[in-house]
Amino acid sequence: MLWGTFGIVHISSLIIALVTCIGIFFALKSMNNKARYILLLILSCSGISAIIFNLLTWGSPLEYLPLHMCSITAILLPIVLLTRNNMIGNVLLVWSLGSILAVIFNHSQSNYEILSWTFFFYFVPHILECAVTIYLFAFKYIKLSAKYIPSTLGITTIIYTFVHICNLIINNYCINNNVLDSAGNIIKVNYMYSLQPTVPLMELMWNIIPYQYWYMYVAIVIIAIYLGMIFGIKWLIHKWKYRIV
Repeated sequence: MLWGTFGIVHISSLIIALVTCIGIFFALKSMNNKARYILLLILSCSGISAIIFNLLTWGSPLEYLPLHMCSITAILLPIVLLTRNNMIGNVLLVWSLGSILAVIFNHSQSNYEILSWTFFFYFVPHILECAVTIYLFAFKYIKLSAKYIPSTLGITTIIYTFVHICNLIINNYCINNNVLDSAGNIIKVNYMYSLQPTVPLMELMWNIIPYQYWYMYVAIVIIAIYLGMIFGIKWLIHKWKYRIV
């Protein structure tokens, strides 16, 4: 059975994931601090297992380096839990959103068999990256703070620029050395989609700024608006509670 896009199977998988994550939240809430911490640490490593799976399975490691935002989030998530780093934790508040968008707008993965390991190591880690990030804030492992908005935007821009440079270097190396993928084609990577859009939402941004690398700066603006809304709502809730008291 294929996963599909916005069909019964796809939508059902998202609903099941949501219900499961809510169930995990209440299970975590009922645990003592030590048990909760251990379970969160285990869940936070799901993305790393997916990175290892992809590097070992497809016979083309250059195409599966952990340079997509979801993969970088997967690496940072257990580190944030272990270090309680608020700055990086607030960055993950943005980056984990990409994990959810990846399973909702799953055009490139719609042909996955839902009972395959490929589907499992794509779907489950993406869901857990977002869920565990929310758990970290909900259980006060990380403090949500507006003062980290500039650092979040700055770190995101720096990482994106670094990954774009990696794309150029890897592709140039593969062309010059005739490095082929399993299908016999010269490898061309597009980590963090800095070279070209691959889904309709990115194509809309490309229409605004039709240049590789630069077009994703529309996303940086969207991220700034997203963070502004989050902290604006947080401020309004705090002000409303204060007035009631």
